[in-house]
Amino acid sequence: MKVLFMKKLHEKLASSLFEIASIVLSSVIAIVCIFAFLFRLVGVDGTSMVPTLQHKDWLITSTATSDYEYKDIVIIVQPGMLNEPLVKRVIATGGQWVDVDYVNGTVSVGDTPDTMVELDEPYIKEPADQRPFTDNHEYPVQVPEGQLFCMGDNRNNSTDSRSDLVGFINEQYVLGKAVYRLVSGDTGFDTSKFNIY
Repeated sequence: MKVLFMKKLHEKLASSLFEIASIVLSSVIAIVCIFAFLFRLVGVDGTSMVPTLQHKDWLITSTATSDYEYKDIVIIVQPGMLNEPLVKRVIATGGQWVDVDYVNGTVSVGDTPDTMVELDEPYIKEPADQRPFTDNHEYPVQVPEGQLFCMGDNRNNSTDSRSDLVGFINEQYVLGKAVYRLVSGDTGFDTSKFNIY
């Protein structure tokens, strides 16, 4: 009787351990799938997005969208002279016109050159009043279809679509859109909803 009881107890314990292991394994697989196909964790390297993002911030990015619009912060993996991922803000999308006025430090966007409106940009560190030596655009310029014109929020310290080193961003090389920021640099660790203004 005692042996039978111990055998049943052993079988019950083994069954419970198998169920727990199965639940843990299923959870790990689900998390891996979510981060592999829907979200990515991306680190910020540099100061081109100051003051919105700081060096060593971490972003949770959604890879489940391909519909980008003005103010979205995107992670770019386009091959080019820099050959490194870039974090920039979408300024204009395919078909739109962009004018960067370095004299007045303003950026304007519109569907035609005659309908361009100066952007209200509370997120920038300072106006774009220094033309990068690699900016060979004749403004206004039209963004080709299927591409984006992106800029850093630290306008005078950002290599972005104004530069021949980066240029227009083909949407197929956008890894994703930032949705949450995990602040980890000098400010300590904090989780915050991503504020894109």
